[in-house]
Amino acid sequence: MAAPMMEHNNHSNMVLSDLKLVDSTKSDSPSEDGNPEDDIVALVQKEIGGDLKSLKKVSGLLEKLTLENKQLEEQVQTVSSSGPLRVSAALRAAEESQKKLGSLLENERLLSNKLQQHLQGAQVWTDSIGQVLGQLDTLEKHMKYLQCLARIEELSDSIQQYLMTNSVWDAVRAIDSMASLDMDLRESGCLHLQAFLRETLRFWHKILKDKLTSDFEEVLTQLHWPFISAPTQTLSPPANAQELNSQLELLVSQLLSLQTSDDLISENKETSSRPGQSQTPPLSLPIQIMLLPLSKRFRYHFTGNRQTNSLSKPEWYLTQILIWMGNNSNFMDEKVQPILDRAGGNVNARVELCRGLLTLAQEKLAHDAPRLLYDDALFCHLVDEVLQFEKELRSTHSYPRAYPGVLHILLEESVFQKWLSVERKMAVEKVDAMLSAEGAWSSQYKDITDMDELKAPDCAETFMTLLLVITERYRSLPCQRAQLSFLALQKELVDDFRIRLTQVMKEESRQPLSSRYSAILNAANYISTVLSDWGDNVFFLQLQQAAVSVGEEILGPLGATESGRLASLEGSLFEELLALLERLRGDMLGRLLDAVMRDVKEKAQPYCKDRWISLPSQSDQATMSLSSSACPMMLCLRDHLLQLQQMLCLPLFQMFWQGLAERLDCFIYEDLILYNHFNEGGAAQLQYDMTRNLFPLFGHYCKRPENFFKHVKEACIILTLKVGPALLLLDVLKQSEEDSLPNHQQSSPESALNELGIYKLAPSDVQILLNLRSAWLNQS
Repeated sequence: MAAPMMEHNNHSNMVLSDLKLVDSTKSDSPSEDGNPEDDIVALVQKEIGGDLKSLKKVSGLLEKLTLENKQLEEQVQTVSSSGPLRVSAALRAAEESQKKLGSLLENERLLSNKLQQHLQGAQVWTDSIGQVLGQLDTLEKHMKYLQCLARIEELSDSIQQYLMTNSVWDAVRAIDSMASLDMDLRESGCLHLQAFLRETLRFWHKILKDKLTSDFEEVLTQLHWPFISAPTQTLSPPANAQELNSQLELLVSQLLSLQTSDDLISENKETSSRPGQSQTPPLSLPIQIMLLPLSKRFRYHFTGNRQTNSLSKPEWYLTQILIWMGNNSNFMDEKVQPILDRAGGNVNARVELCRGLLTLAQEKLAHDAPRLLYDDALFCHLVDEVLQFEKELRSTHSYPRAYPGVLHILLEESVFQKWLSVERKMAVEKVDAMLSAEGAWSSQYKDITDMDELKAPDCAETFMTLLLVITERYRSLPCQRAQLSFLALQKELVDDFRIRLTQVMKEESRQPLSSRYSAILNAANYISTVLSDWGDNVFFLQLQQAAVSVGEEILGPLGATESGRLASLEGSLFEELLALLERLRGDMLGRLLDAVMRDVKEKAQPYCKDRWISLPSQSDQATMSLSSSACPMMLCLRDHLLQLQQMLCLPLFQMFWQGLAERLDCFIYEDLILYNHFNEGGAAQLQYDMTRNLFPLFGHYCKRPENFFKHVKEACIILTLKVGPALLLLDVLKQSEEDSLPNHQQSSPESALNELGIYKLAPSDVQILLNLRSAWLNQS
């Protein structure tokens, strides 16, 4: 038994080892290719494993698998047998549904036929009823029409009865009801009824208005209205002042109640719409009546053949309007305004008075302005008076900006174009006169240092004053398009003045050191400075925003880039002009520097050709002094600097001396230092001339003038090095050229130069300078 048992165990171990070998090469999960053997091996490995004691589970596993197999077979049989039954049931249901659908369609056809027959039979009744309803609708309209007529007759009778019994308030309310009925009938097509109602309303409104107007004028007369001259304190109040005040309040309240009907009656009056003029509500009825005597006086004096009606004297009637506003403002504030407030009238009595008086001025201006288009002198006078009147109106009488004044009269197309042409013509004439004047190129503040910082000549200052006056004239215009048109005119005038400056400059370019040439340069700088300040002004910034939207129609195409710069406030409206003026200024400064440098170079020729290699050393001289050959150059520089400091404004002079220092630095370095050889005495003399004489000439204008002569300063450092440091530096420079590979342990030539204070000159330049003193280096 032991042998068979051992054999059985060995066989089992072999099987298990084979299973493990298979399992080690394959996954525990079912194989992806669906191989049954792999699934069986995986199942046995999972359920039994490598333990021999687990073999007793084989019988249970077999029974479990057999049961599962049987269940699967039963399910397959059930599904295969129930499938045809479900299909046949679905077919039967479909057939039944089809039969029901056919039955429903048949019923629908029968019902449709019956409905058509019923509609045909009922059509006669429908037509008959439609005729009856149409007749009823017509009767209803007629009834409403008659009711409106009856209501109109009723209101009319009521108004008549109220007027006969002197029940003014009741009459006012009845007229107000009639006005409400008029507004209700606006959407209807009853034109004749509307016309009848409007005529009836106009009839009774006139009667009641005339009655109230008569009473109101009588009260105003007793209150000394209107005040033609300035009111005085000597006028004693009337004995029945309290009664008059009560009557005034009653009449003003009643007239305000007639405002609605009065607006309806007067709404058909034509109102002229002008550029920049906003729509305003109609005047209050009490104010209209109060303006009647003033209107009569105005038309009496300023129409017809009266001597006061003169085209050459617009200030007469404009001043008269302002006088009336001032004389009657206290009465409006003290007497009328409290009544309006208590009556709930949301109006300002003083503003209403100004509006009414402005209507007279507007009508007069609109009549006179076209008659002056062919007389430049009278037209200019009219514009001046209108602008002054508008300024006085807004400032002294606090007339609101929201209400139009009289400037819109000047914005009529023909009048506005004439205004622009006259402004252009007058400006050009003034520019011609100022440029040909005797003192055009001299400053009127030349003797006052504090006021002559820019040293602007009289012609430039007068020209910018002219532009400023034009700006003040169009600043208050209520239309941005008109303002942009004037801005375009100003830019045109500036460009024309720049061209004139260029022409005069070319005539003076033969003598760039003359006072007139400097005056032209100061003029260009002054105009550029003022335009730059204008570019940051709030008014011009607002125009800049307007130019982005509507400016192309007036200023020409701006382009996407320029429009973006203007919209973001990066650019300026005067950018193009500033660029042209900057070009002119740069060109003139260049010519001026060329002239000074020619003179300096001529005076410096003996100094450049001095024998620098044979000068005595510093130790052989008792004291160092300026080279005699350098005196003409130094005197020339000093004279030019002092002369131009007096003639040029400070910003231009700073640009000049800095440019001169830069050119002089290059000249001395290239034409003197690099052109000569130096011994120890020559190098020391050059350093003394530069540091103790040349640099101090420019020390009056800055703290460290040597920073503007970097070539000369550093060249003097190299030339005056002691022999030892000079030889070491030369060795470093030569070795840096010979070494092909960088040596981090050895100092670079740049660092060696920086230790000596050399930052501007390159190592090659330093080597050239060292070679200029090689004669005495070799001897030593």
